[in-house]
Amino acid sequence: MKKIRVSKEFSFETAHALDMHDSKCRNIHGHSYKLTVTVLGPVITDETKPDVGMVIDFTDLKNIVNQEVVDKLDHALILKSDSRFKGIEAQNDKTIYVDYHPTCENLLQEIVEVVSAKLPKDVTLVYAKMNETANSYSEWFLED
Repeated sequence: MKKIRVSKEFSFETAHALDMHDSKCRNIHGHSYKLTVTVLGPVITDETKPDVGMVIDFTDLKNIVNQEVVDKLDHALILKSDSRFKGIEAQNDKTIYVDYHPTCENLLQEIVEVVSAKLPKDVTLVYAKMNETANSYSEWFLED
């Protein structure tokens, strides 16, 4: 049975600070992220299934990514757990602390993990791309 790739794009606004960096990125700043996810799976052929003819319903993929990524990260401030900005959550109610430097690359790795865990058993995340700016992005490929 042949498999088909299905992709969906998402957008969200997030701020972060890269404390360890020696440029202006060490300060709190924000980005308009654009996330693309691509999954691979067989087309459903069972006529009794509501998703017959699909790999995954685009709405189901949208719901997974929105619940696991967009809703959590949109308009959030992401900081490393030992950030010099520790305590800012008293003034910023959507502050997320992570155990890694919140770079585009590290955020994408976490996104891949959480989205992959929520996909149906026959559907596999094979590609993810996250633009931090219009011309700067990180990519993840399953085969890498």
